[in-house]
Amino acid sequence: MRLSQYPVPGVRDAPWVLYPQQKGPHTMTVLEHHSPRSPAEKLSVEQFEIIAQAAAREDVTLEYLNGKMEIRTVPDSDHNAILMWLTRQVMAQRADLDLNVTGQGLKVGSCRKGRARPDGILAPVGHFAGQGEWADPRGVLAVVEVTSWDSDTNSRDRVEKARAYAACDIGTYLLIDRDDDTVTVHSEPTGSRYRNIAKLGYGHSVEIPGVGVTLNTDGLKRYGH
Repeated sequence: MRLSQYPVPGVRDAPWVLYPQQKGPHTMTVLEHHSPRSPAEKLSVEQFEIIAQAAAREDVTLEYLNGKMEIRTVPDSDHNAILMWLTRQVMAQRADLDLNVTGQGLKVGSCRKGRARPDGILAPVGHFAGQGEWADPRGVLAVVEVTSWDSDTNSRDRVEKARAYAACDIGTYLLIDRDDDTVTVHSEPTGSRYRNIAKLGYGHSVEIPGVGVTLNTDGLKRYGH
């Protein structure tokens, strides 16, 4: 049952609205586009940021990649456990670095026109202090994504985010892929792609280039198929 409807505040004639909607015993938030034109034609980065802020109050996390607004899936327990495993590995080897898993936003893509919230961001301790909700990617050493089980994973995590992170010159993109129990290291960004892509199965040692961290991925096997 639809409970209420309200326009996104601060956006004149906003084509997007949020619907709190009852589904069984739970209330979920549905984001719908109300315009005959495409979101890419209607939505500026500034408008997206206003919409994302409004959505966050309903516990909905949004990203803006390649001119499209996307909803991030709520992570499951294994997803979160993998990030904790990775945090312990990094801290044991580089106490001067933080793996930020708080959902910090980054300005990504060419001309910084995209907005992403990586699962993890590796940067010097205190790097994001004072940078606000959407930080500049300069100084970020690596980003991490852990795949989810939704239908958009292939296009988002394996394609769009690889391009967006390379385009803003983030040195390494680490993708922990739960579909096939692998870790893929993207490095050497040039333009909108990474020149070097190394894919290894769980159990192999995986080096994060330029960071001085080598991951023992045996611990990931407990989350494998």
